[in-house]
Amino acid sequence: MIPIQNNCKQLAKFYLGATGAAWELKCVSTVSSLFQPICLPPKDATLKKDEPTSKSQKLFSELGIVRQSSPGLFTLTPLGVRSLEKLVKIVDEELKNVGCQKLQLPILTAGNLWKKTGRWESTGLELLTVKDRHGRDYVLSPTHEEAITDLVAYLPQLTHKQLPLKLYQITSKFRDEIKPRFGLLRSREFTMKDLYTFDKTVETAQQTYELVCKAYDTIFQRLNTPFVKVAGSTGNIGGLSSHEYHFPSSIGEDDLRLCPFCHFGTNAELSPLDACTKCGSANMKATKGIEVAHTFLLGTKYSQVLNAFFSSDDGTRSVCQMGCYGIGISRILAASVEVLATDSEIRWPKLIAPYSVCVVAPKGGSKEESAIALAHFVASQIDQMKPFTQDVILDDRSTTTIGKKLIEAKRMGYPFIVVVGRKSMEQVPLVELYDLTKNTQNLFTVAQLFDYLKMSES
Repeated sequence: MIPIQNNCKQLAKFYLGATGAAWELKCVSTVSSLFQPICLPPKDATLKKDEPTSKSQKLFSELGIVRQSSPGLFTLTPLGVRSLEKLVKIVDEELKNVGCQKLQLPILTAGNLWKKTGRWESTGLELLTVKDRHGRDYVLSPTHEEAITDLVAYLPQLTHKQLPLKLYQITSKFRDEIKPRFGLLRSREFTMKDLYTFDKTVETAQQTYELVCKAYDTIFQRLNTPFVKVAGSTGNIGGLSSHEYHFPSSIGEDDLRLCPFCHFGTNAELSPLDACTKCGSANMKATKGIEVAHTFLLGTKYSQVLNAFFSSDDGTRSVCQMGCYGIGISRILAASVEVLATDSEIRWPKLIAPYSVCVVAPKGGSKEESAIALAHFVASQIDQMKPFTQDVILDDRSTTTIGKKLIEAKRMGYPFIVVVGRKSMEQVPLVELYDLTKNTQNLFTVAQLFDYLKMSES
């Protein structure tokens, strides 16, 4: 058999012409080297009382994307981390566009700050706390209003010229759930983006609030997963007003009311009425939702108590008007799959799939074995093609059939699956492309495949 490297160079000359002489086989990610602890249940297995009942938890666990380490605590494998990092990149981009700056606060917050704001008592048993060796109280923070306000309060000279100030982080948060369930949808440790803003007046704080909400709209529009924005309760966070972002789903824990005419929506805990409070329509529709983001116009609840002041242009000191804005990063991974997947196959928002393209190579020793070099060539070329750079995985397992590889790739929900198989042995080699974003299947020459992928992202 001709070595893959040499065979690929010949293919490069055939498909790329003169440029093929300078072509080199680039390293792409491979399934054979991937840490993916797949755990498929036996065919005759029955669901136990304490086993997962949500699609996302079932699929993530079976396909080795997320593994439960103990109730409410989960390990993300490399595939889960790739998806999470892609989502973080989207959030970073959109928050940067509206002038937000990223920082990182300690996960532990001094308990005395929570006692000053009253949340040490009001949060209740969900608040995870620890004591150090000196007996001092600390909070394993579920949110960081106290910590960020304390930081701003100790700035030596915060002036009106520095406002609005928009600071955010993406870190682990903790909540002592009495009954964790549905995997990443309700866990004890979770990844959250929390943004805190500081303004001069109520009016400028409202402007900042609307600006951040537009950024949130853009984030969810880019994910291309159905979502709704509804008026929500300020709850334990407090403040003047708040809005929630939900993925509509029967598994959701929130009851929502949506107006089909003016598109106003509200959480039922805020307003269980069947009539729209905005347009008066009596046809509010009830639905369930998975909350994936929440925004709050806080006012001075934290800044007044923790002394976050700024110097006005006339030299007087005024209290900062605040806002806080959360996005459940790890929850979105599960919630989007919950909404888009089938019972047996993951479907990701295309931008956060662990890999955008999976190239399926023939089994070693099979009739199609000589096309293995073509699979390596195709994977390497796509991996150098924008926007798929370093976003291609090659299923190079030598003892697994093409059919089984294809089934597993579909279950994983890779948006584009390229199969190099029997048709690739013809005089003009053809490859199969499964476009899961459109639910289509086509036969292409290699050149046509490259053109299709380029067009799909234009």
